Amino acid sequence: MRDSYLYQDSFSTPAMRAIFADRHQLECQIRVEVALARAQARLGIIPADAAQTIAEVADYDRLDLERLKHDTENVGYPILPLVEQLGEHCGDHGGYLHWGATTQDVMDTALVLQMREALDLVATDLQTLRATLAELARRHRDTPMAGRTHLQHALPITFGYKAAVWLSMFDRHDERLAQLRPRLEVVAFSGAAGTLASLGNRGLEVQAELAAELGLGQASISWHTARDSLTEAVHWLGLVTASLGKIAQDVMLMMATEFGEVFEPFVPGRGASSTMPQKRNPISCEIICAAAKSVRQQAATMLDASIQDFERATGPWQAEWIAIPESFALTSGALAQANFALAGLEVDGARMAANLDMTHGLIVAEAVMMALADHTGRQAAHDIVYRACRIASDQALPLADALAADERVTAHLDRARIQALTDPANYLGQAPAMVDRVLAGTR
Repeated sequence: MRDSYLYQDSFSTPAMRAIFADRHQLECQIRVEVALARAQARLGIIPADAAQTIAEVADYDRLDLERLKHDTENVGYPILPLVEQLGEHCGDHGGYLHWGATTQDVMDTALVLQMREALDLVATDLQTLRATLAELARRHRDTPMAGRTHLQHALPITFGYKAAVWLSMFDRHDERLAQLRPRLEVVAFSGAAGTLASLGNRGLEVQAELAAELGLGQASISWHTARDSLTEAVHWLGLVTASLGKIAQDVMLMMATEFGEVFEPFVPGRGASSTMPQKRNPISCEIICAAAKSVRQQAATMLDASIQDFERATGPWQAEWIAIPESFALTSGALAQANFALAGLEVDGARMAANLDMTHGLIVAEAVMMALADHTGRQAAHDIVYRACRIASDQALPLADALAADERVTAHLDRARIQALTDPANYLGQAPAMVDRVLAGTR
């Protein structure tokens, strides 16, 4: 989808595609090579003028991309061909390029730089989403609607409560992101087998200086075949998109004609059918769900790719080249769709109220049972109210009327009390208080 002219902006964003485009990937790899030269020059490992030349000459725009493509296909990796071209431009100083490094050092460190930028984009979109959800929760704190379990009416809730549940997921994702970034954003510089042997006893010094140059952390030991942090990042994207998918699923169902409680923003022609003029399909929600399914598959790929052999893997590494860019692209697209849909979400409180009342009080049978239980005991109260519910259903009566006709009920509850108990708006439990608690805790 990233390469599709028709679909690329539905399933990703231009900013995210730019981060994982060939140009930026190569620019990050060049940045790592330059940073390595500077770090080693500061430590006196290579001449300072060599590092200066490398920094001045190493430039994406100097590359022969056709030659680089051909050589990459032949070698299997882009770094050797890249270093050869950059070295040619550096003249005599080209021999100090890539000093003590190996291909995966440069590719992994460049990837971490790309992922750091990508996570910044995702974090910004998440902040926008959380602000939107917080506003929905605040505005509809007391808007009653039917809560549903197994697709059936269960008990009354508020739409603000539903939005606050959505928000709580992304508050936790924000915490997870802050926790995973220090594990992910570390330099990868370890040499041919991870021991930095080519730099003698100065390898860890160079590693630390390179990390500082790039603003990255330094791991306690080489991680080139321990891919848990990369996998964790993609699984975090899986969690984010799964939560977006949960919201999309809820909104799609609530948009159904029979519910009609919320709608994606109206844009002329959006969600239209080629044959049915009345249609208003949940386009953003459908794209979000599709993206979420695809990211979950990439998360599974990353788990598989984490099983790597010995000190340099034979194949799993390449699977990451597909899974990581695709996961970020799809997540960015899903977030963009969610931010569009939720920022302009049309909420029909009147339809929510009508749906809440469609069973004429049956949705709050539990409220009556609990009130009656104070006088009859719980099991007896359950049986009494159960019978009243059956009568109300069979005879199409309001539950209050069926209850008022039962002497076992009226012996303890007068008509006013029955009427109050069968009003769904009076049985919201702690839903509004829970909304307040989520809003107070969100940053």
